[in-house]
Amino acid sequence: MLNDDQLLRYSRQLMVEEFDLAGQEALAGARVLVVGCGGLANPAALYLAGAGVGELLLADDDAVELSNLHRQVAFRGKDVGQSKAEALKAQLQALNPDVSVQAHTVRVDADWLDREVASATVVLDCTDNFATRQSINQACVTHRVPLVSGAAIRMDGQLAVFDLRQPDSACYACVYGDGTDGDLACSQAGIVGPVVGIVGTLQALAAIQVLLGKPLPETLRLFDGRTLSWREMRFHKDPACPVCFRR
Repeated sequence: MLNDDQLLRYSRQLMVEEFDLAGQEALAGARVLVVGCGGLANPAALYLAGAGVGELLLADDDAVELSNLHRQVAFRGKDVGQSKAEALKAQLQALNPDVSVQAHTVRVDADWLDREVASATVVLDCTDNFATRQSINQACVTHRVPLVSGAAIRMDGQLAVFDLRQPDSACYACVYGDGTDGDLACSQAGIVGPVVGIVGTLQALAAIQVLLGKPLPETLRLFDGRTLSWREMRFHKDPACPVCFRR
């Protein structure tokens, strides 16, 4: 049950018909794993904490750098040199003390993900390399945990939701294959800050929809920051997918 302070804190979203008190309680009981604590995770985690998600688990082994600050808006100049996971945790706790936040300063691997994904309600992939994305997807497929995947580079963004609770759901590898080649970091190609903000914010909204039990179409959403336009591509489970075809 929500106390008086919580009812006031969340009053505006409780007014939304699709949300209501049951939705707020669903958020409060959720455990959300956010892998990567950079430009995508900053807005995603802030909005999830603000919305009242019960537990947020953050994982990133990187430290804040000066070149991060134009897009990783949860960090401040004083955070340079500090752990991204710890610095983001501090911001989330300051925003909403109701939320339990765990910070793991680790480079996630298959074993770590297998342990932590098993108890997650939903996973946000906010990373920037294919190898880690494939490991996250494998763990989500294994444990049938919904995956909200975001990506951004230059002025382009992508968003997809894989509701792996459903036996006929596609997985990340159905759409992108199971390879690990083709990484292109922001340090090599560049990134405009609001682009990651747009995608990260939508990751939070998609995660909230998943937690509220609202079905989302199997759609890859492609954002072009040059024209402020979106394209949508429907996808389906690949019967020959090497990751989920036996699930």
